[in-house]
Amino acid sequence: MTETRLKSSRLRPPRGLTAQWRGLRTAAAIALVCAVLGGCTGEQFQKGYILPPGALEQIPIGASQDQVLIVMGTPSTVATLNGEVFYYISQRSERPVAFMNQRVVDQRVIAIYFDKNRQVKRLANYGLQDGKIFDFISRTTPTSGQELSYLTPLFKLLSFN
Repeated sequence: MTETRLKSSRLRPPRGLTAQWRGLRTAAAIALVCAVLGGCTGEQFQKGYILPPGALEQIPIGASQDQVLIVMGTPSTVATLNGEVFYYISQRSERPVAFMNQRVVDQRVIAIYFDKNRQVKRLANYGLQDGKIFDFISRTTPTSGQELSYLTPLFKLLSFN
């Protein structure tokens, strides 16, 4: 009988070691949960034109079209409204958790208006404020005309992405 007791006691780990194993298993489980949740952090996305810091300040009224191209680069699209207009279009969205859908945070259309001599006559930085197209430079909302009829479809197109 004595020999049987010795064999069974050899198969069991000492009591202190059992507590260590439980602690290691708990720590491993916590580390695994943290790693999984860490992979679910939010993301930010930038689509379209990325405005360089201070770029609009480098374009004075009266600057040539070539100066604008040097500072801003190639426009997203060009229109002819009583002269030429360069449009630089961008959208910023975020996803709070990796598996959720993206949510649009900001969408902008920077418009640079030229006169017949191809010189800057006006700058505009359009975005949405209170659901309406708003110029963040002049602090005005376009109300009608060719300008609004061109900007409205651009913002509708951006909001589907």
